[in-house]
Amino acid sequence: MEPRRRTLLAGTAGVVSAVATLGAAEAVAAFVAPASSPLLAVGSLVIDLVPGWVKDLVIALFGTNDKLVLLIVLIVLGVLVVALAFGIGVLEERRPVVGAVALALVGGVAVFAATTRADATFDWAFPSIVGTAVGIIVLRVLCSRLRTWEEASGFDQARPVAGASRAALPRRSFLILLGGTAAGALVIGVGARVASAGAVAVETIRKALKLPTAAVAAAPVPAGAELGIDGLSPIVSSNDSFYRIDTALQVPNIDPSTWSLKITGMVEQEIEIGFDELLALPLQESIITLTCVSNQVGGDLIGNALWLGYPIRELLKRAKPRAGADMVLSRSIDGFTAGTPLEVLQDEQRDCLLAVGMNGEPLPLQHGFPVRMVVPGLYGYVSATKWVVELNVTRYADARAYWTDRGWSERGPIKTESRIDVPRNGARVAAGTVAVAGVAWAQHTGVEGVQVRIDDGDWTDATLASSISDDTWVQWVHEWDAPAGDHTIAVRATDAAGKTQSETPVDVVPNGAEGWHTISVGVD
Repeated sequence: MEPRRRTLLAGTAGVVSAVATLGAAEAVAAFVAPASSPLLAVGSLVIDLVPGWVKDLVIALFGTNDKLVLLIVLIVLGVLVVALAFGIGVLEERRPVVGAVALALVGGVAVFAATTRADATFDWAFPSIVGTAVGIIVLRVLCSRLRTWEEASGFDQARPVAGASRAALPRRSFLILLGGTAAGALVIGVGARVASAGAVAVETIRKALKLPTAAVAAAPVPAGAELGIDGLSPIVSSNDSFYRIDTALQVPNIDPSTWSLKITGMVEQEIEIGFDELLALPLQESIITLTCVSNQVGGDLIGNALWLGYPIRELLKRAKPRAGADMVLSRSIDGFTAGTPLEVLQDEQRDCLLAVGMNGEPLPLQHGFPVRMVVPGLYGYVSATKWVVELNVTRYADARAYWTDRGWSERGPIKTESRIDVPRNGARVAAGTVAVAGVAWAQHTGVEGVQVRIDDGDWTDATLASSISDDTWVQWVHEWDAPAGDHTIAVRATDAAGKTQSETPVDVVPNGAEGWHTISVGVD
């Protein structure tokens, strides 16, 4: 057999062994726990190990497309894994057992990744262990048959005989096992992954779910809150357009009948509540703006929605936090944690909710179904935990959350900001009256005023739309008599406490960006 052909077949045997490994592991994970899949576990481990500055850069460059970028990176990693599997196959064929040992080491990494995930139990190691064992067996058998084929081919060349080739039987045996294993592993693996994901089933449950009427309805949106200017962000963001930033590689699919929330830690009475119990409580509506701390000046990682939920402070009253507690560490089912000041969640004047509804329907899966936290006035990384399953009452001195462990500040109050939506940066407009418009926000403080500056001229007051509340953004507009030429437009806001945005640019790390949003436009 030609050396090149031998290498290609051995490498293919290694790739098929890797496919068998993943297929078997996915099948076992479907029975153990979907998150115990080595694919998801290793992917999540990679996310955790990526330096914070890399994540910040990706969010800054790609915004809500960060998951697409992550998937592209994982595809690249997948190509590297295929190359590794190819090499393991070649190694096993040339040096029996050595390739199998290499595959076992790779399996060990998968076991480590799975067993170190949040909520992992000892049985989360089983998918990776079983998959690795299957892969080693397939690898050894395939390479053994390939060597038998090679030996038979050498015999045929040394002693030509009439009739059928002596190498025909081992060749057929190798190829049948190679193709059959590959096809079977793909069918089993893909089927198990689809079954374990369960997204279709959970989405069906979500669509059939009828939320109760709010005991406390949100005040109607004031007639003057929407300026009706083309290109201006609507005062209430649609569910489809609402930004999504989180650490979940796969959106958790949670059957609400199995969901529960526990309040634990420094409390006199630990509490556990199910989904039906939560819906039976007097729910309230509130329109609240949420903002991501990674939102750059002028960025779109912000949205405003009508939320339906139950006040977190009421559950905390039942749990009775003990003296000395100053933080609630909320935990998502996927392991994400956020540290929220206890005093904020207990504030009678702040609508901190365990939300079950968004804009009149159950929470979309990607926005936290069945239950998430919504806290006005704090960036999402310290408050807006999706798929929440635990509130641990503790102290900042005793516990750290996911992002605070990665260089972000502990408490994350939202800064006063403003943004120009129209005209767009780089746009060309006709000379004459041009509507310069956008949104401004100072959650839980309120926006007092917005000013616009053209080129290096004086600051001019913009017209504010009616405000829904201090917890929402507000639209604004400035009617500009635009002369021909190239111009720059800047905006700044002043909050109800009298603080005006600073011109000095500040990066998003560690507690949110600052600076004036400035655009360039051409006037014809």
